[in-house]
Amino acid sequence: MAGLLVVQGLTKRFGGLVAVNALDLVVAEHAIHSVIGPNGAGKTTLFNCVTGFYQPEEGRILFRGEPIEGLRPDRICRLGITRTYQNIRLFANMTARQNVLLGQHVHLRSTWVGAIVASRFTRQEELQAHREAERLLAFVGLRGKGGVLARNLPYGDQRRLEVARALATRPVFLLLDEPTAGMNPRETHDMMDFIRRLRDDLGITIGLIEHQMRVVMTISDRVTVLDYGTKISEGTPREVQGDPRVIEAYLGSRRASGGDR
Repeated sequence: MAGLLVVQGLTKRFGGLVAVNALDLVVAEHAIHSVIGPNGAGKTTLFNCVTGFYQPEEGRILFRGEPIEGLRPDRICRLGITRTYQNIRLFANMTARQNVLLGQHVHLRSTWVGAIVASRFTRQEELQAHREAERLLAFVGLRGKGGVLARNLPYGDQRRLEVARALATRPVFLLLDEPTAGMNPRETHDMMDFIRRLRDDLGITIGLIEHQMRVVMTISDRVTVLDYGTKISEGTPREVQGDPRVIEAYLGSRRASGGDR
């Protein structure tokens, strides 16, 4: 079964609640693959299993053909999987630049001894890290805002900063959890264009959780629909849009042609 990420029979339980139930999923390389469903369908639980924050009771998760279930989150991050969160989790009292520098930490090789003695290698690595932080800030549209405290940035800029910090980990597969949550229509449109750039300009595969159906149906290559932890539909946006099971479980009377849940 080819794919950048392959999930086989994944099951995650919380006591008597089955949050993800025997899920099979294949994410193709360089795709924008959305996971949708009602609240409580298991979408974020799936992301937490893929990134190592939850350990599944059953099933396998293969990344580039290698199993990653059971690995620590930091190890999975180094392999190239990272994520953002529905609720922004920035270091509010640190600058935008410092937030991005923290994202690079998983790949820095300097030791605390090198930092104390200010070794040449440590100084060079620190300089390169600052240059990379400025490059990433510019890429996400925050050029010149590196010295601004994260809490002082507008909401849309905070979302972009969270993505910049995620990009600092050098992801191959980036999981975005509700990236347009709380955005106005203009910000939402800009975020859609930005997600496409992540895929088209940087070659990053995108996993997307999103409630705004206009976003999902516009930018996704493939859509997986969950309901009570079980996959009930999968296919192109057009195929999923016309699936009666999706309309019943998720869209209700407002069809995917434009209504947002």
